[in-house]
Amino acid sequence: MEDDMENEHICTNCSRVVPAPYRLNDSARCLRCSVQDRQLVRRSLTIAAVVGTFLVAINQGNRLLDGSAGADLYWKIPLTYFVPYVVATVSALLNARE
Repeated sequence: MEDDMENEHICTNCSRVVPAPYRLNDSARCLRCSVQDRQLVRRSLTIAAVVGTFLVAINQGNRLLDGSAGADLYWKIPLTYFVPYVVATVSALLNARE
């Protein structure tokens, strides 16, 4: 029973009991608090903006420049930014997992 208590941690943000917290800013966090961490969100948004812009330029640049952009780009372009955001966030969380 004591081993179970040793394996549980308290989220420093919301006081939830978590078995394997994420270490962000030198504090233990649950998943919900981790994905809302300002520093992590800011970093992931920056990565998504840079990588997403390059990918849009590579994949859709010719259509945007010659004016032949169709309705399909209304979902392709946001998705092109969303994927790098998710990859950056998941990578950061995997590296912060205790």
